[in-house]
Formats: sequence, structure tokens, C-alpha cells
Amino acid sequence: MPSSHAAPATSGGTRHQDINIPLSALSSSHEHDSKTGSDEDLDPESDSALLRRHRDIDDEAEDTTEHIGLYSRLAGLMSKAPLLLRSAPGFGTGSYGAVPVGASAETSDEEDEEEDRQTAKRRSGLRNAASSGALSGRSIRSRTSRRKSSNARRQSVEEVAGLEGRFGLGGIPIPNADDSSSAEHVSEDAILEDESAADDEDPPDNSPYPEVRASVSAIDNTSLSINTPRMWTLSLLFAILGSSTNLFFSLRYPSVSITPVIALLLVHPLGLIWDQLLKRRDDPNEEFIDGSRRPSIDSNHEHNLPKPTGWRRFRLWLSQGRWNEKEHSCVYISSNVSFGFAFATDVIVEQTHFYKQEVSITYQLLLILSTQILGYAFAGLARRFLVRPGGMIWPQTLMSAAMFTTLHKEENTIANGWKMTRWRFFFVVWLSAFLFYFLPGLLFPALSYFSVITWFAPKNVVIANLFGVASGLGLFPVTFDWAQIAYIGSPLLTPFWAAMNVVGGLVIVMWIIAPVAYYKNLFFSSYMPILSSAVFDNTGNIYDVSKILTSDFLFDRDAYHKYSRVYLPITYVLSYGLQFAALASLLTHTACWHGSDIWKQWKRSLKEVDGETKIYEPLSGGTQHVPAGTRKRRLDRTNSSVDNIISQEDVHNRLMKRYKDAPLSWYLATFVIMLAVGIFVVEYYPVHLPWYGLILALGICTILFIPIGIVMAITNQHSSIYLICQLVCGAVFPGRPVANMVFVTYGYISSAQGIKFSADLKLGHYMKIPPRTLFSVQMVATVVSSITQILVLNWMFANVPNICTPQAINGFVCPLARVHFNGSILWGVVGPKEFFGPNATYHILVWCFPFGAVAPVFLWLYARNRKKNIVRKINLPVLFGSLSWIPPATGLNFSVWALVCYIFNYVVKKRATAWWAKYTMTLSAALDSGLAFGLVVVFFGFVYPGWMEGFKWWGTEIYKLGCDWNACPYKVVPAGEHFGPDNW
Repeated sequence: MPSSHAAPATSGGTRHQDINIPLSALSSSHEHDSKTGSDEDLDPESDSALLRRHRDIDDEAEDTTEHIGLYSRLAGLMSKAPLLLRSAPGFGTGSYGAVPVGASAETSDEEDEEEDRQTAKRRSGLRNAASSGALSGRSIRSRTSRRKSSNARRQSVEEVAGLEGRFGLGGIPIPNADDSSSAEHVSEDAILEDESAADDEDPPDNSPYPEVRASVSAIDNTSLSINTPRMWTLSLLFAILGSSTNLFFSLRYPSVSITPVIALLLVHPLGLIWDQLLKRRDDPNEEFIDGSRRPSIDSNHEHNLPKPTGWRRFRLWLSQGRWNEKEHSCVYISSNVSFGFAFATDVIVEQTHFYKQEVSITYQLLLILSTQILGYAFAGLARRFLVRPGGMIWPQTLMSAAMFTTLHKEENTIANGWKMTRWRFFFVVWLSAFLFYFLPGLLFPALSYFSVITWFAPKNVVIANLFGVASGLGLFPVTFDWAQIAYIGSPLLTPFWAAMNVVGGLVIVMWIIAPVAYYKNLFFSSYMPILSSAVFDNTGNIYDVSKILTSDFLFDRDAYHKYSRVYLPITYVLSYGLQFAALASLLTHTACWHGSDIWKQWKRSLKEVDGETKIYEPLSGGTQHVPAGTRKRRLDRTNSSVDNIISQEDVHNRLMKRYKDAPLSWYLATFVIMLAVGIFVVEYYPVHLPWYGLILALGICTILFIPIGIVMAITNQHSSIYLICQLVCGAVFPGRPVANMVFVTYGYISSAQGIKFSADLKLGHYMKIPPRTLFSVQMVATVVSSITQILVLNWMFANVPNICTPQAINGFVCPLARVHFNGSILWGVVGPKEFFGPNATYHILVWCFPFGAVAPVFLWLYARNRKKNIVRKINLPVLFGSLSWIPPATGLNFSVWALVCYIFNYVVKKRATAWWAKYTMTLSAALDSGLAFGLVVVFFGFVYPGWMEGFKWWGTEIYKLGCDWNACPYKVVPAGEHFGPDNW
């Protein structure tokens, strides 16, 4: 119980003031000297450290505050107009400044509200200097009965004053503030209470990982709004816009991917504008339980206000709560679910435009929904292994959590002399990127394909091979089109060490091995372009797959032998070899460098499953307070790679036990329903995949899902099962290309989507989103985005002339679908045996598997005891796997991407660290979104209406005149002849 100390402070010498000091504060007082060393051990980027630095700054500012006279103070207390506490930054909106305080004792509803907030805060265990809206005015004001005595009201005012003293808010002076001894006593109590708050910010069971502690708050504000019309409206808006835009761009080359980071940035001002337009000062108070508004007693009667009707009732429904980091997280998660275009759309493109099948809308919807949602079922069923353990940190989610902290603090620090806010910087860059795109995207496309060296010798094949940007290796890395630079992902968001691994692979494989093999005519490659996403026959022409298929789209072996083997450009051959090596190297690299950690995590995860309960138990001592005897019982905070720190239950899992879990039966029911839909799809429609083939695909996913997820959660490396699925289906169901595509979709996409869903579940875990709300958000976003993509896809089929052909306008040649189609030919039509068998052309590529498996072992044996050796920076899975983008990406896409990454993530980061930290992510989002908006405006505003027909000049034609654009081969097959063997 709190103890009461009488502080003789007078206002006219007639009244005493009671100051409540919790035992936690007294305990902190007695141990203050002994705690000094412990406090210094706190992470300097933790919430408690930020709180202390902010408190010191505010205390300094408070020393210079001008004191208000006695008359002014009394007038302030008697005034009907509310006074506002000054804002203080925190984890969320930092909205202490939204709280109306003060009024006379006769009309002091705000005082009651402050007391209610203090009670709610103590009840939920919050010392919420790092969570938005703990005192954020009308958004989360817990409303209880107003039947309070005048003494309680006076105590409420005094508690507010104590809060001001604690945080240096400098709001309304206390009527007895002239007594210096009282002020000194309150100040001391405030400091003691803040020492206790530091323990709340950094409890003993906080994460042992410094990156987690620096990015994720260790406290939970249970009173924030989540399940509101604002959150659902913005979630659905971005799900529709993001999914449709990314599908639209995926059929174009060069393209750009709109990342969820853009949604994270753009939705924040929309949420604030929503509140600005719909919130009113006289709105009734609200209480939120598990993020949903709780029906409470009607306060309108006590306030003598009329019952809301008509528009006001609708406005109050729309304006529930106030925009905060939890709503922001839900919108971002819905965007993360929906922004990636569904792989099933590529299958539909291949069926309709390459295999010339007629597919119904019903088939398209069932295929995309079943393949997308099955992944969610896998993620939900594996939560105990991949989400709840503290060692499953999911590094990519920490960036998002840190962004929520940054945005809702609403602070603007000076970075290397730059005072511009992030939002202003974003707007300037976005507008510039949008306007500039009209040059490379419409008026001067030579700036995009800036192969200036080939312009001087357009017919020279060697120069086109080496320096070309359309079908060459891109040895001259210059372009003025962000779509080319960011085609394989934004270079600004890629770590420099990872980019250097990619460059190493590019130089060794694509710039050294590829030209040598090409000009040596290895695999008859000189008769084809050095780089192309197409496959060829033995006359050097693009392979006509219709010649080797029956009318039922099955493999015709006799026709195959009469026509031709399938031949690949040399870069395509090397790309497949690299993918084989990457798959094998990922397993051995992870086993060598992270094997012991993964094994211990696996065993401890099993123990957690056996002993886990979903009952929230506060730390001993009440809320977040920790008794003196337990302060040193912290999780080991050494290095994240050291043993025994990756499987303890941390504070985030403990806090999540406050909320009702999404039952396992929900995910089981989802799996059973989608499995039934999948069986119906493969049995009813002519995809030539039997139902047990679907079970086999899901079986592969089931066996590998948890191991892949654990590796991803710990190492941030994703092991794709794309090639495994292609190989297995090609061997079990040979000669069935459509079946191969559908098999890969159900096997590979269920795994990939499940990993993405697991990462989002972990982000919701970090941000303390109730599991049932998160289930609804992810499921609704998946369904809405899937339906949206099918509608957009069919609109493009009907309205984009010559789509998915080389003659398509504005680059809508469907590059990714073309690559997947070629893969279906290699693995589904021809089959692994015909392609990689003992007498096949590319049988040597099989040796890439053992090479990729062995190479990491030698690197590990050499560098495991050399802590500072540069060899430890070599990551073979990244080095091999990144180049799988070639084709359809070209050498230019990699070389200029790496150059930009070097400039920003090495040079700028090293010389202007503060600028880099403040603006880099914003710069990337602004460039991506400005480009995306420019692409849409150029296509729909100028190209699609036909306004640019006949618009030609040197800048629109120069890059099309040479061998680079026309993909000239080094050798030409004489008329009537062919290369390769006559019989096979």
C-alpha cells in the first residue's frame, strides 16, 4: 500500500496536502546508491535511458520557467477553460499535451478523468513515458462514475501536479507552491518514483537481445484503441491500393515494388488527419478493453447533454479512440500481407497467355485464395515455435517497431546540420521523383536505357554484350531511372556487407565466368544472346513450346525429338547453377555458424510447448514493480550468439498473456477449409495434378516449414523450397507443365506466405496487438487483396494491347511470368531427367549442389576462430542466391544498385551518420512512391489514351538502334542448319 506523508504546505495556511508515494519509490530510494551501476548497464537506447535524458532536459528547462503570481494561479484553477499540459515525447504520440486539466472544484470533470487515468495506469502496470496515449486525452480516457467527493477531486489535482513535477511538465503550478520545503519534497518523491519507472521500462525479463531492447518497448499500454473504424478503413484502403499497384507493376519491365514501408510512412498523416477532422472537445469519454471500445455508462445524463443523434452519432462512431502506434501496426501488417503480388497470378498469366488455356474467374479466385490463406494456417499452427519464444527475434520486424517509435515520438532532431523534418523531406523528394520520372519514363527514355557506349558502335556485338543494359552485362553502371536502380529492391535498405556479397558474385560469375564461357561457346551459348529471359531451340529462335504439347497440354515426346532440345543463354545457365548452390549452401552455412543455437532453440521450444500457459502473471511486487531481491535476476545480456539466452520467456510473451489468444481451432479450421478448396481446384479443373499431388506439395511445406522459420527468425535468411518443389513434381509427374506450376504454387507459396505471416505475427507480438484482432486483420487483408488482384489482372488482360508479348506497350511484357513459364517448360514439360540427366546438355549443373554444400564448411573452418577476419563477412547463400534475379534482371540492375548502396550505406553512413539514420529510410520510401505514382500517371494519363503515338525523336529511338536492344547473338546459325546433336 502506498504510504501517506503529510506535507505542510499552505495556501493561506489552512490546508494540508497528502502526497502518495508508492512502496516502489521508497524501495528505489533506499537502493539508489547500489543501483547506480545497474542503471549504467541499461541499454543507452532503451526507453528508460531516453526517459532519463528527456527528464534531465526538461528539468533544466523548468529552472528557467517564469513563476506565475498567486492571483494568476488562483484564476487558472477557477477558470472554466481547460489548460493543456506540455507535450513530452514517448514511445507513442507523446500526447501528454492532449490532456485538459484544471477547472474549479465545482466543475472538475477533467480532474476526475486524470484520477481515472492514474488508476487505470496503476492497474495495467504502466509507467508510460514510452507509450502513446497513456494520457492522450479523449482517445483513451477511462470513464467511471463521477460520484467523487470534493476531497478526491482536490487529491486528483495534487496528483496531476505531482505528475508534472516528475516529468518536468511545467503545467499548472500548485496553489501551495510558494512553500519551498514542499516543492523540494515533491521533487524528491518524483525522482524516487522515476527510479521505479526505470525498472518498468527495463524489467528483469526484458529481452536479452540489445537490438530488441533498443527497438521494442518493454511496457504495454492496454488502454489504447485498436479495433476502430479508422484502423479498418486505412487497412482496407492500403490493402487495395498496394496489392493492385504491385500486381500492375509486376507485369512490366522495368518495374518497381511498392514496399510496405511506404504504407508505414504514408498512413501516419492520414491517421492524424482523421482525428483532426472528426474529434471534438466535447466528445464523451471512452474506454477500450483489448483495443475495442467498451460499452460504458452514459455520461451524457450527468453532463446534462442531449443524447447524440444523426450525424453526431455517426461521427462519434467514426472517431473512436485516437490514432496510436497499435492502430498503425495493424495497418502496416495488413499492408505487409497484401503488398506482395500473389504467385498464383503468374500461374494464371502463364495459363492464359503462354499455354493458351481458358480459365474462369471462379478458378482464379479459388486458386489465389487457397494458396494465400494456407500459408496463414501454417503460421498460426507454428506460433509456439516461431513467434512466442524470446529467441525468435525476427530481425526484419525490429526495423518496423523502431519506425513506430520514431513516428509517434514526433520529434525532430538536427542531423548534420539538417533541420528539415522527415515529413517535409519526404514530400520534397517524392514530388521531385514524380516530376523527374516524366523524363526517363515518357519524354526521354534513353535516360533509362543509358547504354551510351553502345551508341557509338550500335552493330558491335561484343560491345553490346559487355556494356549493354537491355541484353548485356551492364559494365557501364549508369542510369537515370530509379526503376532500373531499384528493380531488385531498394539499395538504400540493403546492408553494405550484403551488397558487397552480391557484387562479389556479380563480378566473379557474371562479369568473368559468363563472358569467358559465352565466347568459348560453352553449351552452344554463342548462338543465343548473352543475357535473355527466353529459352531457345537449336536454330537460335525462341522455343515454341506449343510444338511439343498435345491438345490436352501434355508432353509429346515424339514431337519433342522431332523439334529440338531446350537451350539456355549462358547467364540463365549460371543462374540455375547459382540457385542450386545457394540452396545447399544455406543449409551448411546455417549449420556451421548457427547450428548449435538452432538446436538448443529447438529443444527449448519443445519444452516451452509442454509447459506454456496463457495466464498473465505480473512480476512479483504487483504491476511492473520488482522487489529488491529480484532486481539482479535478469536474462543474460551478453552476445546474442552466446548459448543459453535464446529460449527464455521474455517480457513480451508475458505481457501478451493479458489478451485472449486466437484458438488453435481457428487455424485448424482455416487449414481444413482451404485444403478442401485446393483439392476441388486440382480435381475439377484441367490442371492435371491429382489430389495426392496437392497433399505431397503441402507435405513438403509441412516438413520444412518450422526449420526454415527458425533459421529465418534467428539469421534473417530465407531458404526457398521453390526448386525442391519443381524437382519433386517434375520427377513424380513428368510432362505436366500446368501441374508443375500448381504444385509449386501450393508447396512453395504456402511456405513463403507462411514465413511472411509468421514475421507479421511476431511484429504484432512486439507491438502487443491482441491475437484475435490480429487474426482478423491478416485474414481480411488477405481476402481483400486476393480479390483485388484478380480483378486488376483481368482488367489488364482486356485493356493492355499485346500484353505479355515483346510488342506490349510501355514494357508490359510480363517478365516474371515469362521466367516462371520457362521453368515450367524445363521442369514440367521436359522434366529433370531430360534436362539434367546423364546425357543431358546441362548435367554438369548437378555438381553445384555438392559444391554449394561444401564451400561454407571450408570458410567456417578457416574463419571460426578469426573474429576480425574479413572472411567472416562472406555469406555464400547471399552471394549465390541474390543473382537468381538474372534473368529477368540485367547486369545494369545489379551494378548500379550496388553503386548506390555503396554511396549511401557506406560513404554517407560513415561520414554523416546522423543524416543517414534520420533520412535514409524516408528517402527510399519517397523515391519508390514517387516513381510508382509517376508510372501510374504516365501510363493512364498519356500512354493508354494514345496521346504519345507518333511521338519520336532522338531521345526515344537511339537506344533501340543497336544490338543491345535487339539481343544479337555472337554467332548466327546458317539458314537450314542447327546447332547441337542431331539425335538425343
